[in-house]
Amino acid sequence: MTPNLSPENELLLNTVRSFMEAELLPHEELVDSTGEVPIELGRQIEARAKEVGLYASNLPEHVGGGGLNYSAMAVVEREYGKTSHALHSWIGRPTELLLACEGDQIERYLNPCVSGEKRELFALTEPEAGSDVMGMKSNARRDGDDWILNGTKHFISGPVMPDIAIVFAATGVDETKRGPRKRITAFLVDVGTPGFDCREGNKCVSYRGYKTFELSFDDVRLGPDQVLGEEGRGLELSGKWLGMGRIWVGATCCGKAERLMALATEWAAGRKQFGKPIGTFQATGFRLADMAIGLRTADLLVSDAVARADAGSMQDQDAAMVKVYCSEMLNKVADDTVQIYGGMGLMEELPVQRLWRDSRLERIWDGTSEIQRHIITRSILRPLGA
Repeated sequence: MTPNLSPENELLLNTVRSFMEAELLPHEELVDSTGEVPIELGRQIEARAKEVGLYASNLPEHVGGGGLNYSAMAVVEREYGKTSHALHSWIGRPTELLLACEGDQIERYLNPCVSGEKRELFALTEPEAGSDVMGMKSNARRDGDDWILNGTKHFISGPVMPDIAIVFAATGVDETKRGPRKRITAFLVDVGTPGFDCREGNKCVSYRGYKTFELSFDDVRLGPDQVLGEEGRGLELSGKWLGMGRIWVGATCCGKAERLMALATEWAAGRKQFGKPIGTFQATGFRLADMAIGLRTADLLVSDAVARADAGSMQDQDAAMVKVYCSEMLNKVADDTVQIYGGMGLMEELPVQRLWRDSRLERIWDGTSEIQRHIITRSILRPLGA
């Protein structure tokens, strides 16, 4: 675990652990085997999270949130990483993008999401525009004071059918030093608006029970009060969320790796071959040593990025380093844990195979490892004009 926790964060950690032991961990096998979080279970988790003050803990107190700073949220997200995303996603952490709401948007969108009355989706990815945001085909054109939105989104994830989608669409083209660049704007779109279809999409083998949605927009008319932030500033807005989101992915990877290492260590100490615990053989023991080194390094990377974020100095490359290193560290820990267990590591009766499957997604969502390396490379070369 990350060293030198403050007394407040130690108390927070104990609260989260107690909550998970009572409300989440007992339901892992059910959710994985059925591929669903029963709606009554999800609502129960949601209600209990509100009772203990974990719901919307990431948002400031002045909007009704828990007011946790980044270092505290790192503790929370790391612990959540030890269980199914499908379960802990019911403990709502509304996107910080909603803090850009102004005027009537606050009562219509921000406040209901903070209270849990409504759920939102972050809708950026498209079938032909995943990592290539500038390949986005969704577009919105002006019609008087209104906007007419067309396009599609996929791999838009959430625990339950949403009430609101934060949709990113091209609203024009700007000329820049690097050539023409699409102007991207964020819109607040209510599910049920004429022309807006939101349905469940593909089912993933990682994090079974955590839903993906497909969104389509056919001449959806939006009022001027449904622009989130400023017209043409959607990418800057999304960047604020994506950066911290990648750090939280890193934190959850550390939590999951810690759980896997504990399972691997227990098995290596108790399983005997040739009259000795298999952990005493270098082939197994060195895997455990590498797990410990990787996890310690990943925790320190997360702590460093969180400290930079708290100080207001965190850069895109800082979040990228966390995302790529922690997700790849987790994948190695998961794979080595399966190897230490041998055939039993792939049996459905044990949690190892589930954690192994879940771990694979971390190198893909919130920006693939390749995209993270591109961000880091760009930060190295651009100061030199390359």
